[in-house]
Order: sequence, then structure tokens, then C-alpha cells
Amino acid sequence: AERLRFDFSHPEKMTDDQKKAVEDLVNKQIKKGLNVHVEEMTLDEAKANGATGIFDSKYGEKVKVYAIGEEESLFSKEICGGPHVENIGKLGEFKIKKEQSSSAGVRRIKAVLN
Repeated sequence: AERLRFDFSHPEKMTDDQKKAVEDLVNKQIKKGLNVHVEEMTLDEAKANGATGIFDSKYGEKVKVYAIGEEESLFSKEICGGPHVENIGKLGEFKIKKEQSSSAGVRRIKAVLN
């Protein structure tokens, strides 16, 4: 409940300025108190519906897709398996603690929520 990890495609280590920009962006969205919607579907359906994820990873037959915000003002739509909240306004402040390589072309953020 107090920490998270997020894998994303990126070719190189993030700079301190990039990490700060991500923190600012995420915290701005948290303050908006956006609702989180979850839907289960096949990986192909998730891709067709615009969900992002590290698609070469091994997913099961069905995936969970979490959408943050409403369709007309969607902030994020991701394939994910972790626990989530119904509204991101409950999360508190987002702070990146570590950014590292996860695999070729994939970076991982480890962050906390205070």
C-alpha cells in the first residue's frame, strides 16, 4: 500500500530532471482525485483498446487493464496486476526512490506514496 514499481520502455537511465518531471506530473494528477476503472480482457483486446504495457512479458490468458480518469480526459491506461485504489486522490505524495534497468530497453521505477 505504501510503495510501487512501474516498468516502462525507455532506452537509457533517467536524469534527475526527468525523475522530478515524472514526480510533478503524477502528483498533479493525484491532486485531481481521478477515478480508477478496472476491466479484465484478453491481451489482444487490451492492446486494441489502447492499453500500454511491456508486451513481451508473460501475461496470462486474461489481463487487468486499469484506466485512470474518464475516457474524455484519460490520464493513463495500463496493463497491470497489482492492487489499486478506486480514486488516486487517496494515494498521497508520489516520490521516486530508485530508477534502474529491468531488461533491455525497459526501465523500472520504484517509488513510495506518503
